[in-house]
Amino acid sequence: DRQTGIQSIRSLGWKQFEELMAEAYRRKGYTVIENPGRGADGGVDIRLQRDGQLHLVQCKQWQSRKVGVNVVREMYGLMTAESAASAIVICSGIFTQEAKNFAEGKAIDLVDGAQLEALIGQVRGTQRETATPSRRRQPSATLCPRCGSPLVLRTAQKGANAGGQF
Repeated sequence: DRQTGIQSIRSLGWKQFEELMAEAYRRKGYTVIENPGRGADGGVDIRLQRDGQLHLVQCKQWQSRKVGVNVVREMYGLMTAESAASAIVICSGIFTQEAKNFAEGKAIDLVDGAQLEALIGQVRGTQRETATPSRRRQPSATLCPRCGSPLVLRTAQKGANAGGQF
């Protein structure tokens, strides 16, 4: 909600950029599975799920550089290997014409800086969407890092921790 345009998005660190993208897709109604560590991500920064389908996202926060066809080809290979419905490559800059040509006709969305700015503007200030409006998540709810569902506070009924909450 604090992003005011492409320049403020470009000023984010790479991890903050990935987190921003994850939150944008949460607000669009996807279940988001982020990569937890700082290690190799295998080319996929975020996994999205909706309607039983997997979508793979690669984030490239390059301010003055074009994203080339190699990145898009890699995502296409990963999409095929993981049987994903689609792949999304998001950058804060632009894509080369060769990258655009390769993605054409494939289930690959290329989101450039201008489209990224529009996406953030679209979801700014909105609550997270859910499949059923009656189960709307509270913004303060703690979410499961694997599936994005709200965590449930429970009370132990038996054992040494009976009466304690977990």
